[in-house]
Amino acid sequence: MKFQLSLLKFFYLSKELVVIGGGAAGFFCAVNAARMNPSLKVTIVEKSNKLLSKVKISGGGRCNVTHSCFDIIEMSRKYPRGGNFVKKTFHQFFTTNTIQWFKERGVKLKAEADGRMFPVTDSSQTIIDCLMKEANRYGVQIMMRSEVRGLSVRTSLDKYEQGQFTLDLDGSRSITADYVCIACGGYSKSSMFDWLRLSGHTIEDPVPSLFTFNIPSHPVTRLMGVSVDPVTIRIMDSKLEESGPVLFTHWGLSGPAVLRLSAWGARELKERNWGFGIRVNWLPGIHDQALRERMQHLRSSAASQLVTGKNIFGLPQRLWELLVEQSEIKTGTRWADLPGRQQNRLIHHLTNYEFRINGKTTFKEEFVTAGGIRLSEVDANTMMSKKVQRLFFAGEVLDVDGITGGFNFQHAWTSGFIAAKNIAAMP
Repeated sequence: MKFQLSLLKFFYLSKELVVIGGGAAGFFCAVNAARMNPSLKVTIVEKSNKLLSKVKISGGGRCNVTHSCFDIIEMSRKYPRGGNFVKKTFHQFFTTNTIQWFKERGVKLKAEADGRMFPVTDSSQTIIDCLMKEANRYGVQIMMRSEVRGLSVRTSLDKYEQGQFTLDLDGSRSITADYVCIACGGYSKSSMFDWLRLSGHTIEDPVPSLFTFNIPSHPVTRLMGVSVDPVTIRIMDSKLEESGPVLFTHWGLSGPAVLRLSAWGARELKERNWGFGIRVNWLPGIHDQALRERMQHLRSSAASQLVTGKNIFGLPQRLWELLVEQSEIKTGTRWADLPGRQQNRLIHHLTNYEFRINGKTTFKEEFVTAGGIRLSEVDANTMMSKKVQRLFFAGEVLDVDGITGGFNFQHAWTSGFIAAKNIAAMP
């Protein structure tokens, strides 16, 4: 009889957390909440048949876990939206904590020259296995192919049910929870947030971030696979400018400099319907006059050599040949015979090459949307909603997005951990 009573008491008093979303933020919230409060029943609800899908493909299948930046102010500047928000959250769980958390579970991270951090195994499966092991260790339940269609707070005269959440799932199913953490990621369309608007929250309209630039039918697409580093790109009629590596693709331009521009200019570029001009300096730091003097020197020091063959600027040869061609310099022209007009065009193309961008292409590895739950409606200290008690948010569903380099994953780990810590401590 005593056993039955204690079992009944456990059944009623044990609290339930449902985490909506089986991505990085959702998993991190679930496994940490279950670890910190063993009596908490934790369930992850995932709408697809895949878990941790972004973790799997990030960094070319290596998983860019975080960034080797250990200054909160500096780190917060890498977020086009939500910088002030993460400046607060990082005081609770930062890059150092992420590195230590995975190290304690047998996963060592390494930093590359550009600051990106990966598991030493160079495999995203290492991170997935770690998170799945934690989920199994602490009894986290996982419901696959279960899309949440609605969320409501249930009132009841029964003190054990008072204030419970009801989650309506597809297939006319429903489940209840005492706490809910929404970590469903970003949505590409504003209408997809409607079920969250019904909870009283304001949505900042979603727009794509981290995308590449399309330059249809331009000769530069012949350079597919060629990379240039560093390059400076400036968006015309805008203050937006970035420097860094650029990669030519069969549709246009990609690489870190382009992706950073797309993040900082996400809303502005959408307003232009992703049609705009850019100016590219292939030789940042070298001014026109310096180039003119060097070319003048080549007229005597390399007089008999072909312009196409004498690439003294360290550019990829295929790019150099294209720039020479675009400058209307005839095949076989020697430096001694280079006309002044063509020389001026070459200098212009080296330091101020203009492209017309017409459209974008999603960057598959780190597809991110700007927009989501308005940050003023979420307590950065707890990740709990200011409108609905015991409702929490984590990850990209919030109006926080970083540039490429591990910053979005760090926000996922941080927000997931803070939500978990506060849920685990709640009565």
